[in-house]
Amino acid sequence: MDIKPIDISGGKSVYCINEAQMKKALELANENPESAERIQNYLKRIESDLNRNERAALAFVIVDNLIKSL
Repeated sequence: MDIKPIDISGGKSVYCINEAQMKKALELANENPESAERIQNYLKRIESDLNRNERAALAFVIVDNLIKSL
């Protein structure tokens, strides 16, 4: 099965997120008994403390750090 990337940039992007990755991330963040509450607490704080551009920058920095940690 071919997994289609989801464009999250509104334009050309170096990174893409596929549907399977997005599904697993949403399950971890919303349904996992060990992680969901912790992730949701961080998310609420980030969304209240940072504007949209700052949140986008943070998301890309996190992705970059994950890539570099391999």
